[in-house]
Amino acid sequence: MIYHWYEWHRRALQPLNAMAGATRAALQHPLLPASYTHMGRAIAASAELMERVTRRYEKPEFGLTHTVVDGKKVEVVEEVLGEKPFCRLIHFARDVPAHRPRDPQILVVAPMSGHHATLLRGTVEALLPEHDVYITDWLDARLVPPSAGDFGLDDYVDYLIDFLQGLGPETNIVAVCQPSVPVMCAVALMAAADDPAQPRSMALMGGPIDVRKAPTAVTEFGRKHTIDWFKRNVVAEVPPPYPGAFRKVYPGFLQLMGFMSMNAGNHVKEHLNLFKHLIEGDGDSAARHRKFYDEYLAVMDIPGRFYLDTVEHVFQKASLPKGELIIRGKRVDPSKIKRTALFTIEGEFDDISAPGQTKAAHDICKNIPKHMREHHVQKGVGHYGIFNGRKWREEIMPQVRDFIRNFDKPAKLGPISKKHHAAPLPPKTAHARRLANAAALKARTKKR
Repeated sequence: MIYHWYEWHRRALQPLNAMAGATRAALQHPLLPASYTHMGRAIAASAELMERVTRRYEKPEFGLTHTVVDGKKVEVVEEVLGEKPFCRLIHFARDVPAHRPRDPQILVVAPMSGHHATLLRGTVEALLPEHDVYITDWLDARLVPPSAGDFGLDDYVDYLIDFLQGLGPETNIVAVCQPSVPVMCAVALMAAADDPAQPRSMALMGGPIDVRKAPTAVTEFGRKHTIDWFKRNVVAEVPPPYPGAFRKVYPGFLQLMGFMSMNAGNHVKEHLNLFKHLIEGDGDSAARHRKFYDEYLAVMDIPGRFYLDTVEHVFQKASLPKGELIIRGKRVDPSKIKRTALFTIEGEFDDISAPGQTKAAHDICKNIPKHMREHHVQKGVGHYGIFNGRKWREEIMPQVRDFIRNFDKPAKLGPISKKHHAAPLPPKTAHARRLANAAALKARTKKR
């Protein structure tokens, strides 16, 4: 009933939200003399805070329309290359000449952990100048009709294998946080089957490969409560009139409450600062606040079975590092991975996936040659700093880029430079390859 109560409460606040929005708009109008007074700005600031607190934040857009390639500004077109009931595969197609030396192909796997894939906008933006980028865009479970079926950890792994097989063996896969476990499962199962579409490299960023290595408040919470407790207190039924009505989900608003409670003081301080900036007329600071929280407060529901699978196998049983994880009747054995290079990245101050949890991937992927492994701990960043912000752009991304290029073709290459670019493909071959991959992927996405 918690979801029904939340929805009733949200709808009951809609008149207040509308009134606050109208008040703010009126008192910020440049033709109203009161908008230039201290009292007018104070009332407008209060109204904006009230409107934002009572608003439901919808999924933002990626908004990546251009990038810079070889020093030139080029157009970027966001295209849906594959679509499944719970996920879309988005390609950020760059307007570059077909005869240009190809850039490494990257599949960025976004977390299905409450926030939308657009939270990785900065991740994609930094990769675009030198990579051909795809991303998993997970759908809000409250919008997926029950007729589409359930979705669990095994389905997540199926999706990744389908996407990798559709994109072909030139793919490099990057997992941001939570998907590190299913990504390793997908690669391990493909390796065990000697699948020719095994990715060339796998970068795991701040992921809970083995939570026993470095317990955090998040892992301890998952360990101290039983699966039955999570079923009774956390998983809820989507209320009407949403398309996913009666589907069991982990509601996004509960996940958001968990996120914010970890740093409640900072969030309160930021909103008080917004009030101050609005009164002082500091538009730039207010705009930065709005931009961040419009993204941070936009959350999605997670399929209940996937959430419970993750709690049980990742946080309670540590099934993957123990060699006990079964996907579709097959045991996941990371030691089967031999052809895919492994790069693990952790943040010094990460309080969600603490240092040591991701590095554990090297212990269980024991048959990857040493020259195909790398580990990096980024100083001075927490969890989100691993894949967003200045440290990501200036220090982490260049290392990811160089690592990928080292294994972007069978012969090992050195760090990125003009002379180290992969050999160009004839235009017809490059075009034919893209068309064949797209057709294969679209065909596969219709199967499940």
